[in-house]
Amino acid sequence: MTEHASTSSIADPSTALGAAPANSYNQGLTPLHPPQKRLIRINMILRSLVLLGLALAAEIALRVQLGTAPGLVLIPAALIALIQIFLLPGRIYRRWGYDMGDEQLRVLRGFLWRTDTIVPFNRIQHIDVAQGPLQRLFGLSTLIVHTAGTHNSIVTLPGLATADAEDMRETIKGHIRQDMI
Repeated sequence: MTEHASTSSIADPSTALGAAPANSYNQGLTPLHPPQKRLIRINMILRSLVLLGLALAAEIALRVQLGTAPGLVLIPAALIALIQIFLLPGRIYRRWGYDMGDEQLRVLRGFLWRTDTIVPFNRIQHIDVAQGPLQRLFGLSTLIVHTAGTHNSIVTLPGLATADAEDMRETIKGHIRQDMI
């Protein structure tokens, strides 16, 4: 499996400000199924609730112990929660894409740390299609590709329509069978 990863800071300053870069990161790739954006938002809401619960506990503890001003912890936590819920899901969704060619699967992902993974079909050992309870609610599945090797031997592609994930699995299995003949 070949892995092209860029974990450096964002090179294009317009990207840091929220604008789309001139040459889009995942241009020409298939985007995830649209309900995945709502699923990301639900996950961010759940994370934000945990954050706000912890912030409330810290706020109460600081007020009781030190007599701090109200909102010292809760207001910044609420701002972070709003960013998580309203800004991040769209950006995260747009940063995922995939392309299934004749001999390989390419998966691009990453909001801050971008990863471009190319999995040749002849390196794939087996393929799973998984669904969590929220994914079932939205009709989504995750394609999980297991390859030979240890480093990055599992490549996941979430946010696929269940029928698409199953079709991709069957297509890849067909390529694997042809390689064995």
